[in-house]
Amino acid sequence: MIDSKTINFEKSQGLVPCVVQDVTTHKVLMLGYMNREALQKTLEEKRVTFYSRSKQRLWTKGETTGNYLNVVSITADCDQDTLLIKATPTGPVCHTGADTCFNERNEPAGLDYLEAIIKSRKQNPQSGSYTNQLLNSGINKIAQKVGEEAVELVIEAKDNNPELFLNEAADLMYHYLVLLTAKGYDLEQVIQVLKSRHKK
Repeated sequence: MIDSKTINFEKSQGLVPCVVQDVTTHKVLMLGYMNREALQKTLEEKRVTFYSRSKQRLWTKGETTGNYLNVVSITADCDQDTLLIKATPTGPVCHTGADTCFNERNEPAGLDYLEAIIKSRKQNPQSGSYTNQLLNSGINKIAQKVGEEAVELVIEAKDNNPELFLNEAADLMYHYLVLLTAKGYDLEQVIQVLKSRHKK
């Protein structure tokens, strides 16, 4: 986190713009303004609080709807007069009910999307869900499925059928993510290990 004393509020009549970004999806959620008091409150409470130029007062995002922006990190730009806040939203961000104030869907992309579904199944089991059946079967069974899918992918790699190869690759990726979730890990942790190897 940053020290509010280092931010140049004087440059723009006591206010600095704050870009809020979803820490998971990286979508820009909204733009607001903070004065020093709003930033201090945000730092203390770990919930985004702006200075409302229309209401002329501090305004915690979600104070009436319950759709808060829980702060993960705050960084300043090179001139110390603009803030980037990475946050986890607890619901739609825009007053219109849209996910973002730019009317964009805020959902994970790529493997993050699949991982989010698997985690959701773990937290909120659904009857008839294959993912829940796997998670309930235990680590040994899930690990066995990963091994089976890996062998099937190797077999398809030796042939020249793109559709079968890609389907087996998808099966392996899915079961691997289920195993990570069952073990209490996530893909980001694996990526960090890979990045640490790259630095060596």
